[in-house]
Amino acid sequence: MALIFPQYQPLSPLFNFSSANRKRTFLTRSEISGSATLTSKQPVPGKAEADIVVIGSGIGGLCCAGLLARYGQDVLVVESHDVAGGAAHSFDIKGYKFDSGPSLFSGFQSRGPQANPLAQVLGALGESTPCVSYDSWMVYVPEGEFLSRIGPTEFFKDLEKYGGPDSAREWRKLLDTILPISAAAMALPPLSIRGDLGVLSTAAARYAPSLLKSFAQMGPQGALGATKLLRPFSEIIDSLAIKDPFIRNWLDLLAFLLAGVKTNGILSAEMVYMFSEWYKPGCTLEYPLHGSGAIVDALVRGLKKFGGRISLKSHVENIVVEKGRAVGVKLRGGQFIRAKKAVVSNASMWDTLSLLPPEVVPKSYQDRIETTQQCESFMHLHLGFDAEGIPDDLGIHHIVVNDWDRGVDADQNVVLISVPSVLSPDLAPPGKHVLHAYTPGTEPFEIWEGLDRRSNEYKNLKAERSEVMWKAVEKALGPGFNREKCEVKLVGTPLTHQRFLRRNRGTYGPAILAGKDTFPGHSTPIPQLLCCGDSTFPGIGVPAVAASGAIVANSLVSVTEHSQLLDAVGI
Repeated sequence: MALIFPQYQPLSPLFNFSSANRKRTFLTRSEISGSATLTSKQPVPGKAEADIVVIGSGIGGLCCAGLLARYGQDVLVVESHDVAGGAAHSFDIKGYKFDSGPSLFSGFQSRGPQANPLAQVLGALGESTPCVSYDSWMVYVPEGEFLSRIGPTEFFKDLEKYGGPDSAREWRKLLDTILPISAAAMALPPLSIRGDLGVLSTAAARYAPSLLKSFAQMGPQGALGATKLLRPFSEIIDSLAIKDPFIRNWLDLLAFLLAGVKTNGILSAEMVYMFSEWYKPGCTLEYPLHGSGAIVDALVRGLKKFGGRISLKSHVENIVVEKGRAVGVKLRGGQFIRAKKAVVSNASMWDTLSLLPPEVVPKSYQDRIETTQQCESFMHLHLGFDAEGIPDDLGIHHIVVNDWDRGVDADQNVVLISVPSVLSPDLAPPGKHVLHAYTPGTEPFEIWEGLDRRSNEYKNLKAERSEVMWKAVEKALGPGFNREKCEVKLVGTPLTHQRFLRRNRGTYGPAILAGKDTFPGHSTPIPQLLCCGDSTFPGIGVPAVAASGAIVANSLVSVTEHSQLLDAVGI
């Protein structure tokens, strides 16, 4: 799951998860090369070449490929799995359709320069995803449990019960400070950005008037706050002397759900944008009818509509480099697919490195990747069960925090739960529910590494480490739920995450902290090899990876073609 806010966001289960303080993993080249995969050998149908070959059909890869097809490029996506979507794919078991990743979304119906980057890409492809709107999610924290509603005044009701005597004043001060600078945070549409000097035309010059207008409307204090957009959000909190423990914990939770780090590691721009979406009049959350797989289906339809191709069960063994340039990919089984203009990798930085011949990789590039800290992995619990005895007013989303003092980034401390069948009943058989619970990017890979998935040791560890999710589900669903009566019970581990998503060590992505480092750009030291996805700018999350795919696509066409697309989609 992952929160999907209009400009920024996590991608993988329900929000964005990493940790600023817990132990990080650093990898050697041999460890990077050892990822397990689940594929079969299958030759790519049709001609074994394209202008651009895209490795991986995650949302970033599909957005890149779809826009390239829209630009008139001959593009081929090669996907190792037997379904498209990467961490956002869906799968069916016994009539239950499960989301494997993102499930908390907003901004699908937005249009114009400030729209969700994914919505902008879908608009460019002439596709849409029908959604159901809602405005609340259940929260279970040490202080108690409550229905958290989004909107400009709703949180004050929660503060009356759980905050201190100054909490309402501090929250109002926070809103009054950051909401006025949200226009600056959203002034430059990600779809306008490209990776060369053409950005001066497609972004800087094109949107300079609206950006200047935003700064003028903010006044001196707001303009000063806008200078902190690329700094950690904790700096804004501290400058406002926000001290209430409940507010501080709540902000850490929101930051963690959004970007996988607490307030001391998230960009202020991300939090400011989220506040503008959650705490303005009339705001809503959205869930796509037919599940997150409907988003993937829409992107694939758009790709094919403009002549793009996708080949499933096509596992890339190597990126082929000739005379220092990336010229294609070699599949398991030996088939070579030539890329006449470029290869784009939607794999993680570690997995991309493992696909390259070691002798062509500059040491500085290799060192940067191998020393980049990783977010931890996931535990997943997928359930299918009878709706009898379950409250009729059950909400779609629930979050359980067991102990504030341990930190929201501590393992086994936060559990996220999604029951999408309450809004899209077709995801389960009649009278049934489908549920996905997980520990969000906090599960250490080390305790699983090297285990045989068929062994009793592995099965026992699965039972032990999944218990925190079972207890959270029982809390959220009430006494009418009986785990023994579930028709489908699936427990996923970091090894599952690694195997099915082809993610090195099952990681959620790079653990890059605002103010200390930045996400890499999209070019590489290998000419004609570019990267998109959660290992590149703007970072982890559905909107972020959609934006990264768009940036790469824009960079592979002329400024004129790029500008014409912006005109066509109305931004």
